[in-house]
Amino acid sequence: MEEWFTALPLFEKIYWITAGIGSIILLILVVLTFVGGDVEDLSGDIDADIDGDSGIGFQFLSFKNLMGFFTIFGWSGISCIENGYSTGATIIISVICGLLMMSAMATLFYYLSKMQSSGTLKLKNALNQIGEVYLTIGANRSGIGKVSINVQGTLRELEALTDEDIDLKQGNVVKVHEVTDNGILIVKLLNK
Repeated sequence: MEEWFTALPLFEKIYWITAGIGSIILLILVVLTFVGGDVEDLSGDIDADIDGDSGIGFQFLSFKNLMGFFTIFGWSGISCIENGYSTGATIIISVICGLLMMSAMATLFYYLSKMQSSGTLKLKNALNQIGEVYLTIGANRSGIGKVSINVQGTLRELEALTDEDIDLKQGNVVKVHEVTDNGILIVKLLNK
């Protein structure tokens, strides 16, 4: 194998080295991505949560995308050389193929990041939702009970109070008309 590599012209060696190293690193990045390793930023920066931060969005220049560029750049260049293209055509075609790969990867990771949800329950989303009493709720806010209600696509049992003059028993259908600052739902009997 060493004889084969030393016999190659410098131009072709550059493409083989680029393709080989790019392929190995990209393969490692893909494996780490699927097993949950965080490889997006290898600089070791500090993670911080910022309220209202929706992420950086579309990232054309990232480590993964650069490795995708070098991998496709190298392999398309080798293919062009093997098919007898000139040096100029090989460079142009391999750069275009690399840029297309970067665009495809950036678009893929952008849309994949949009599919993530924070998992944070926002009780304001319970407003005007209809649910069912799970544990008896005392009349005139005399006792906290629980309601079974669908919030953010998940059925949940949440604490609730009522301003009704009667206790709301298990099985009563209620509607959320307010959420207190401490996260307790205020419900009204739907059908009296």
